[in-house]
Amino acid sequence: MEILDIRGTTDTPKVLFDPDNNIFEISGRSLPEDVITFYQPVIEWLDDYKLVPNKTTEFVFKYIYFNTATSKLIQDILLRLEQIQETGNEVKVLWYYEEDDEDMYDLGEEFKENVEIPFEIVEY
Repeated sequence: MEILDIRGTTDTPKVLFDPDNNIFEISGRSLPEDVITFYQPVIEWLDDYKLVPNKTTEFVFKYIYFNTATSKLIQDILLRLEQIQETGNEVKVLWYYEEDDEDMYDLGEEFKENVEIPFEIVEY
């Protein structure tokens, strides 16, 4: 599969999906003007990936901040990761949050409760 590499800006996160090196990471701030348009290539890439996933996928979320509209897309991403796991492949989510960022920690806990995949919340 092709690598998906989207450079982050002040309003959009960095996205790097590189299955050959088992790197799946979204990091930074997510405040795009049009959330659907920004995340469309991410969702489409994951839809293709779930057809031929790696045996193990470790997916990293390392948001500093995101808006409410982004949270719906995060849920869509997690749904696809669940679908990958349902095919017998291992999936693990790592949700990073900055030390003392209770809001981001709490959001990680909420997402963790909504999915049936291993989900680790990690302070950095």
